[in-house]
Amino acid sequence: MVIRSLEQKQAKQKVIWQHDWVSLENISKNLQRAVICSEDQKFLEHQGFDLKAITAALKHNQKGKKLRGGSTISQQTAKNVFLWPHRSWLRKGLEVYFTFLIEITWPKERILEVYLNSIEMGPGIYGAEAAAQYWFKKSAQELSPSEAAAIAAILPNPRKYKAQPPTSYIQKRKQWIIKQMNYYRDLEF
Repeated sequence: MVIRSLEQKQAKQKVIWQHDWVSLENISKNLQRAVICSEDQKFLEHQGFDLKAITAALKHNQKGKKLRGGSTISQQTAKNVFLWPHRSWLRKGLEVYFTFLIEITWPKERILEVYLNSIEMGPGIYGAEAAAQYWFKKSAQELSPSEAAAIAAILPNPRKYKAQPPTSYIQKRKQWIIKQMNYYRDLEF
């Protein structure tokens, strides 16, 4: 959050920093499911790393196309809480270390709670509560499946994409996420 604020200031942009921490119980199950479905469908099964996703991302990236990530929610939480946003091998190595630590010390509920309260979900908008207020003028607890999917759909690039009104690309992602959410009806930790 601090780094993004400094980047905004250096670019002579208005510094936006909205963040309201809320407990996992106060975040709609719809948003929890939408984020898991869009970001890491094996979140409840793995111990911090999805080797198939990492291998697929490496193969894709070797082709020289647009970079694709294979990071899990646990890895992204480690990066967002303890590290910096810019890619480097040093950061990736530290990310592995911190991911291992949080996976052995925090339950999955805590990892998801920290993730949903620390990720950027709009330009200078951090966490589920700030995103729900910013995009839909309601609390994170009140998000419908469609609204939750719209927020999850912008996560690959929340400073570029808009949850409301969605572009045709975001609308397609949103529909895909809603379809995936139907397979995760009973999200229980």
